[in-house]
Amino acid sequence: MVEITIQVPEALAERIDAVRERLPEVLAIGLKELPPLPNEVYRYVLEFLGSSPSPQAILDFDLTPAMRTRASELLQRECTNQATATDAAELDEYVRIDNILSTLKTGALRKRQVAS
Repeated sequence: MVEITIQVPEALAERIDAVRERLPEVLAIGLKELPPLPNEVYRYVLEFLGSSPSPQAILDFDLTPAMRTRASELLQRECTNQATATDAAELDEYVRIDNILSTLKTGALRKRQVAS
């Protein structure tokens, strides 16, 4: 068995201590249920959509440069057959988000054209 040392906030340390004997199980379950993308990606998109953006704002919206770079890196790995299963799941989620944004942008473009 491998020993790992990590730093965690005090409140989390207390929760971990309460399940110390089951920690490998807790980590395995947590990793299994971990979303493919970091929560910040979902939060960024959802906060934008929750702001009731105008059609123009939807057309102008894009992921952050760091998010776009990460998606490009994953795509490059996929194209060179170097992607892990985790990489593929992450890339699939970026593609899913891109498809949703493309659909929203198509609708926003139609609204803008009708308004013109």
